[in-house]
Formats: sequence, structure tokens, C-alpha cells
Amino acid sequence: MYDGLKGFREFYPEEMSARRAVTDTIEDRVRRYGFREIGTPALERTQLYTDKSGEEIVEELYAFEDKGGREVALTPELTPTVARMVVAKGGELRKPIKWFSTRPFWRYEQVQQGRFREFYQTNVDIFGSDHPEADAEILAAAADVMTDLGLTGGDFEFRVSHRDILGGLLESIDSDVETTEAIRAVDKKEKIDTEAYYELLVEAGLTRSEAESFDSVLETDDLGELIAFAGTDRVEAAVGNLRAVLEAAESFDVREFCTVSLETARGLDYYTGVVFECFDTAGDVSRSVFGGGRYDDLIEGYGGEPTPAVGVGIGHETLSLLCQRAGVWPEDAAGTDYYVLTVGDTRRKALEIARELRELGHVVESDLSGRGFGDQLSYADGIGAGTVVIVGEQDLEDDAVTIKDMESGEQTQAPLSSFPPAEGRPTYEDFA
Repeated sequence: MYDGLKGFREFYPEEMSARRAVTDTIEDRVRRYGFREIGTPALERTQLYTDKSGEEIVEELYAFEDKGGREVALTPELTPTVARMVVAKGGELRKPIKWFSTRPFWRYEQVQQGRFREFYQTNVDIFGSDHPEADAEILAAAADVMTDLGLTGGDFEFRVSHRDILGGLLESIDSDVETTEAIRAVDKKEKIDTEAYYELLVEAGLTRSEAESFDSVLETDDLGELIAFAGTDRVEAAVGNLRAVLEAAESFDVREFCTVSLETARGLDYYTGVVFECFDTAGDVSRSVFGGGRYDDLIEGYGGEPTPAVGVGIGHETLSLLCQRAGVWPEDAAGTDYYVLTVGDTRRKALEIARELRELGHVVESDLSGRGFGDQLSYADGIGAGTVVIVGEQDLEDDAVTIKDMESGEQTQAPLSSFPPAEGRPTYEDFA
């Protein structure tokens, strides 16, 4: 008996059917916005991540030396990969570039609610536009995904902020502050107690009184107070950009889902502008459902021309928790429309009928194990077949088949001249 690895899961047909329905919903929605699907590799050079996040990131990766002596890692996220792809094509790509991809990723980290070592995510990105409408379209596509899944504004909210607001506020403080560390502390605020949060800010260079004053201004609902607190062009420009994105979100009719939350920082260092995270309003999903934001410097950092970019990574694991909590997780859709049952020497005709039904787009199964009548019927019931088509020797002598409704147990004959029809999904009621 072999046990699976911790943090890696398998999905049986019933659960996989629901997950496929969710994935299809996500992808159908983003396609309607004009995003085009790309395929990306499972392995990248480890340097792709260490150059941006430092050598310590290796501890969180499935990193190893391959047989060619290259230091490689299973991809822990998609953004560096798509940045590399944009750089590789350069000016050949028509901008704005709008891409999406659904695939697994891997991180060696502690397994907890909604977080596994192998996880699935749909990434949606726009490259080549610095207009607020690009940020708003990402918010709109993500919001439409949520409502397409059956969620409402009472189930989720997007907490929206701007990295330059936090950076500018910290820059305006008299002490010598390690801005990146302080922003990371803000990003952890919801996950730790108040004293631990203040300690992280002090470790980043703030005095205790500065930490308390900084934390207090983050709670304001008046963006104008931020400009007054900092007194810098940087914060004024960031507030102006945030307001413009929220106004654009209004035009996309998704402003109702957005709440200004200056404590939303996003942990990754490459974010440069507006950032957001999706949260369960009921609080049952203890961490952000997913998040995204603007990362205007990443393409240039990988050797390309300056290219503004914004995107979102929709994590399927936490999204499934939210859908289950809200009661909109899809039911198992892996049913069978028809089971074609053979009685006697009728297999050739039965397979012909099964093939014709499949050509009409139906899910059709037939006997693969030489079962008798009773066992075939029991199997059809076990797989949830809606209709059983009985192809018996006597039926064929009558130029007919027997149609049995599995829910009611009633059955009747249908003439072969009209079954299967040229279209539709005929059932017992059509011939009774």
C-alpha cells in the first residue's frame, strides 16, 4: 500500500467533475474579455526566482539539479514565466497582450486551510497598458467570475489598495525605515496579533509611536488624509491613481465589490501600483481567496522593454472553499445520458446505436465485461444513467429497441426508424 505525498491530492470523478465545471466557468468568462490561452512549462531555471526574491526563496521551492546539471524548480507561480515569454517575443506581440492560463503550481510550504503543496490557479494578465481601465478590467473579469459561479456581493469583497501609498507613507516618516519589510508587516497584520504586528514595524525601523501613528492613518476612510499625512507628490499621485481605478471600476459596473483597504499590501515584492485581494465576507475562509495587482517593472527587470502590466491569480483551492461555504459548489455533473444494454447476440447493433447517440453529443456507455441483463441494469443504475436503451434479439425482430426510464422504472418500445433521431435527447416520454 502506497500513501500519497503530503500536500498533493487526487480527485475522484465526482469531485473532479465539480472542479472542471468551476474551471470552465472561469475560463469562459475571461475569454469573453478577449484573454487568450497560453501554455507554460512546469520547470523553470531556479535563477528566475532567486534573481527577484533572493536565495532564501529556494527553501519554498521544489528545486533541484537536473540530469544536465541545471538548477531548476517546479514553477511556484506564473508571473515570472509570462514575463519571460513577453521578453522573448519583444515587439512581435500586439499590445495590449491579454493572456490567461490554468495549471498546477508547486510550493514547499506548510499545509493548511486552502493551501497545499500542489495547487491550481488561473492567471489572467494584461501587458502593455498603464491606463486605469486595464486595472479595472482585471477587477471586472474577476468579479464576473465570482457572480458566474453563483456568488454575490454578500459573499465576497475585493480589498483594494496601492503599493505607492504604503511606500510613500513609510518614506515620509522621519526614521530610517526598511520599506519592504514594513510593507510585509502590513501584509501580515490580519494574520498576527497587534503586538506582534507593532514589533515587526519596529524591526523595520519605525519607533513605537511612529508605528502607532502609521497604523492609525491606514484605518482612515478619507484618502485626502493620506496626502496630508505624507505631504509628498508620491502619495498624492498614488491616491489619484487609486481613485481613477475605482472610477473605472464603476464604469465596468463592479465598484460595489471593491472596498478601499490600505492594509492590503500583497506579499510579493514585484507589485508596483494598485493591488487587491478577494476575501470571504463571512470570514470562514481564513485567508485571501485570491489576489492580484499591477507590476509595471517586472518585464524590464527580465531584460525587456519597459512594459506596464497588471494581473490576477485566481486560486482554485480557496475559491472552492468559498463556493462550498456559500452553497454554490457545483454538484457532480459526471452523469451518463444513456446506457445501451445488450441482450443476446445484439452487440454490433448496440454499438452502432451507441455511436449514433455519441455523435449527437450525449454521454453513452455500454457493457464492457460480458455482464448479464440484471448486472448491466444494476451497473447503469450505479453510474446514474438517465435512460437505458435495451437492444434485445426480440426488439430487433420488431425493428425496435426498448427505452427504459431509470427514475420511474417505466419502459416502452421505440421504432428503429426514429431512434436515434437526427437531433435531441429522446427519453421514455417521447415514445410512451
